[in-house]
Amino acid sequence: MATEVGFYHLTRRPLDAVLPRLLEKVLEAGHRVVLRSGDRARLEALDALLWTYDEGSFLPHALDPASVAAEQPVLLTSGEGAPNGATVLALIDGALPDDIAGFERVLYLFEADDPERLALARGQWSALKDRDGVTRTYWQQNERGRWERKQ
Repeated sequence: MATEVGFYHLTRRPLDAVLPRLLEKVLEAGHRVVLRSGDRARLEALDALLWTYDEGSFLPHALDPASVAAEQPVLLTSGEGAPNGATVLALIDGALPDDIAGFERVLYLFEADDPERLALARGQWSALKDRDGVTRTYWQQNERGRWERKQ
């Protein structure tokens, strides 16, 4: 089975505005997700965001290390692996880890207003071109902020 790496180019709305909805869609599809970042402060900010982004929604998650990490549909962590049994990996730091083959899907999110991250994303895209067991997709926000798959 191939791992699909979806590159999500945030051109209209920032990460904080789109991440909760993407995670909701992953959960609605019956998957668990690991969201990885090497920036602990960023993970803590996202943890707070996921509790407060919408009064009418509940997005079950935990910030690792948590004693209940294995039970969480969404796990925010800087560690490797998928202690919650996730099949989806969400990346926000720009680096692709070595363990992507252990996931069905990888969401690689990067913002348009950061030239370094844009260059890094382009490099990661190219690096995956000939990698066995990996397919790539590229998604960009349209004028209304909705995702469109591009060629």
